[in-house]
Amino acid sequence: MVSKGNTHSADQLEVVRWTARFGVATAPAIAQHGGWTLASARGRLRAAERAGLLTGTLVLAGSPTLYTATRSGLRASGLRGLEPCRLSVSGAPHAIECARVAAALERAYPDHHVMGERELRRDEREAGVALASARLGAGPGGEELLHRPDIVLWPGGPSQALPVAVEVELTIKAPLRLLEICRAWARCRCVAGTLYLATPEVQRPLTRAIERAGADGRIALVGLDALAAVSTVPSDA
Repeated sequence: MVSKGNTHSADQLEVVRWTARFGVATAPAIAQHGGWTLASARGRLRAAERAGLLTGTLVLAGSPTLYTATRSGLRASGLRGLEPCRLSVSGAPHAIECARVAAALERAYPDHHVMGERELRRDEREAGVALASARLGAGPGGEELLHRPDIVLWPGGPSQALPVAVEVELTIKAPLRLLEICRAWARCRCVAGTLYLATPEVQRPLTRAIERAGADGRIALVGLDALAAVSTVPSDA
């Protein structure tokens, strides 16, 4: 809730910061993140929306409402270098799944720092080097082309050890593109390794690409349901 003098509660700011960091939040992801019930998470998100800190949009029928931080929310969050996230119908399923995975990884690895692609892009822009991204080569103008993971898992915090890149794959990429990315991850030395979380239909072509790239020792592939055990939220009862 919002208190007098435009001061927001700690819980409200935590919800806004999490949303800003990962671009998109859903009630299930926020419930998982905060250890709240689904009803409580919805209440917190709606309160932040009423305060003008978040915007809620039902992008896909039958899917959770997607919340993004407004410019006011970004200012209140205190986070630097992040812009409001743009939603699309085509990108909504991936955004929903990434939010779920990020919250589940936080619960599964409480001693790790979980970072989204938006923060990684900002930090790499400021540092001028790849921190947890795979190099794909040079662009037409000679600029370095990077493939950034959806999520980064930093052991003990960003400054203490090599991170693990996490990719969330819902749809099948073109074989050559997939092979190119797997080869890039295989030779990437700014990450300890790459974890692919994939839907059943993606796992077979992804397995072939990993084998062709000779990346078995650098890339691990598991099903998206591997995080199901830590994706549950407290009951509203």
